[in-house]
Amino acid sequence: MTTEQRVDRASVGLRSERGPILLAVMLSVGLVAIDATILATAVPSVVDDLGGFTQFPWLFSIYLLAQAVSVPIYGKLADQRGRKPMMLLGVGLFILGSVLCGFAWSMPALIAFRLIQGLGAGAIQPIGMTIVGDIYTVAERAKVQGYIASVWGISSFVGPTLGGVFSDYISWRWIFFVNIPLGMAAAWVLVRRFEEKVAAKSRHQIDYAGAILLAVGGSLLLLGLLEGGVMWQWDSVTSIVILAAAVVLLTSFVLVERRAAEPVLPLWVLGQRVLNSANSSALLIGLLMIGLSTYVPLYAQSILGTSALVAGFALAAMTLGWPIAASFAGRIYLRVGFRTTMLMGAIIVVLGAILLLTVGSGSSVLHLAAACFVIGIGLGFSASPSVVAAQSSVEWQSRGVVTGANMFARSVGSAVGVAVFGAVANGVVAARLGSDHEDLEKLPRNVLAPAIHDVYYGAAIAAVLLVVAVTFMPNRVTERPLANA
Repeated sequence: MTTEQRVDRASVGLRSERGPILLAVMLSVGLVAIDATILATAVPSVVDDLGGFTQFPWLFSIYLLAQAVSVPIYGKLADQRGRKPMMLLGVGLFILGSVLCGFAWSMPALIAFRLIQGLGAGAIQPIGMTIVGDIYTVAERAKVQGYIASVWGISSFVGPTLGGVFSDYISWRWIFFVNIPLGMAAAWVLVRRFEEKVAAKSRHQIDYAGAILLAVGGSLLLLGLLEGGVMWQWDSVTSIVILAAAVVLLTSFVLVERRAAEPVLPLWVLGQRVLNSANSSALLIGLLMIGLSTYVPLYAQSILGTSALVAGFALAAMTLGWPIAASFAGRIYLRVGFRTTMLMGAIIVVLGAILLLTVGSGSSVLHLAAACFVIGIGLGFSASPSVVAAQSSVEWQSRGVVTGANMFARSVGSAVGVAVFGAVANGVVAARLGSDHEDLEKLPRNVLAPAIHDVYYGAAIAAVLLVVAVTFMPNRVTERPLANA
């Protein structure tokens, strides 16, 4: 990797030759980024219209499941068939799912259509990052990261705002219809301006057995982690059967991949130092993100007494800090290396987690938001360089798999985080009340506050583990040649 290489922003910006492709990626990623925040604001309106209060958590769970298990499969198909068709498929599925969600007539129908959206998101985010890795060098990506990060920064405010406006003044259905023009614009630019050369003459063997085992086994694993202790007890027959089946299927998946001609998730991904550090970091980042996303708004509303909107913006401080750091991370890792940059970010996450532990029932919401902002800064310096390092360590033919594995690790981290933090909170509740409580929002403050505070201790432990994970990342990575796009 050349650290002295200087890159003119005009050569990589939106007005450059590759600018339309970058714009298409930004628009596509914007679909996923806005969706991450817009629906949560509208949940009360959705429930009032469709009913199904006990089912609405599945609006998020089914989306996460579909996205997580499809990411590695899309990554492999992108390496075999090219990025463009897979990206267009992802955008198309997301638009289709959005249209169907907008016309949903019941909560079960809306949940089913959210699955289609999740399948689209499973292609958009990793392949978007893979395209960036294909057409820009490491030095150029240091500049491009700022453009991609700005999408998340803008979405952190646009999402909750649109969700509130549509729910209060128009209809919650428009939170899905707004995706249509955005997705159509992204698809149009991709079709018109993105050209890539794929080795079409070589005959590929699709690993159907591996894909099915990964999809079903991964779905059962995430289902068991997401709903264990929520819809059923951890020691129930349902929980044991689901998790045991997941272990059997994923073990079979590993055995199949060892013999497959073109495995959907090659096992060498698990044997490289760069990829192991990047993926373990992604898992811990996913765990930290879900812990904050789940419990910070709850703490702000139930303990600090803020409104739902203010609580959402307290959490948005994290999603604002992340893109700010990501936009500067490129300049830093070019100068001091990947490990040094990621280590700096992980230490900042630890400092943010310590600051979070100082938040009490008498604190202001600004105190809570400041802790989230610091953690977001640290995550931005840790996450972006790890993806760039992983992509740069492999050839074009493996870049989709590598990016997909990284995103999959983050999704698994989120699912593990839901299980771990939920167990921590319920443990405190059980110790104080004698039993678990299904609805945390209705707990007395003197029970809820220590329960969430112990979750913050768990987040601090995860932050320390992130420091350990990033120390295994090499400081320099030999960059593979770009693809001809």
